[in-house]
Amino acid sequence: MDLTQLRAFVAVAREGNLTRAAEQLHVTQPAVSLQIKALQEYLQLQLFTRSASGMRLSNDGAKLLPYAEKVLAGMGEFRQAAYALHSIISGELAIGTILDPEFTRLGVFLKRLVETYPQLSTKLQQGMSGTVLQQIRAGTLDVGFYLGQPPDDGKTPCHNLALTTFNYRVVAPNGWKNRVAGQGWASLARLPWLWTPPESAHHRLLSKIFNEHGVSANIVALVDQEPSMLDLVKSGVGLSLIRDSIAIREAHAHGLVIADAVSVPTELSFICQEKRQHEAMIAASFALLESIWK
Repeated sequence: MDLTQLRAFVAVAREGNLTRAAEQLHVTQPAVSLQIKALQEYLQLQLFTRSASGMRLSNDGAKLLPYAEKVLAGMGEFRQAAYALHSIISGELAIGTILDPEFTRLGVFLKRLVETYPQLSTKLQQGMSGTVLQQIRAGTLDVGFYLGQPPDDGKTPCHNLALTTFNYRVVAPNGWKNRVAGQGWASLARLPWLWTPPESAHHRLLSKIFNEHGVSANIVALVDQEPSMLDLVKSGVGLSLIRDSIAIREAHAHGLVIADAVSVPTELSFICQEKRQHEAMIAASFALLESIWK
């Protein structure tokens, strides 16, 4: 038994699906299957049962999951402690932030960072996902949060840590149910849309989808902040992409309508320049953030 097998066990337990677990671990599905098989043979226990919807924990698996999670969390804390002992980390870490601090767990991250490395200071810069990527490549930011994976576009390569996956939903004003219910991307594109600048993840995700469907969005307003987009949807101006948790909350609170036939999967990542990933200050921030999210 090794940590690779435990990581596979926890990933499949959380995702309930081998394909999604493999994507989270950045390995192939057969590799995850072999890791689960090896762990079950070592333990002489059946950890999962297969169902129509995917992989479901067995009773034994459910009992062992908390212990596996504790082992992985302990390894994260061990790495963090090792970094602290290896050298005195000091200086200023420039961090690019996006979205709201609660979603990125920014407060917990900064608190742990200053407690673990008291000689380290931080400088925060809020922006859009694409702007964070540009500034990390330019060297004006050391690390930052990013939506999706940095593109392999021939520019300065980046190292990324996938923190979590989530979905964006298309949200429409109150009273638009008949206009969006059951509609696919081609039909939705003809409705009024709130659009975002090229540096925004919304722009990147929607442009790719509409290009794949051979349609163009009916853009009625350009907005660069998620709260402003939400206010305009509430005012009846048009459609927008909103994170699933916020979309559900606003649907209950204000009657906004969620388009039920489409969604946009993506992930929250933490990135830095690939060539800088082993610098003490940057490596410490990655290890600490990984322990928070795992």
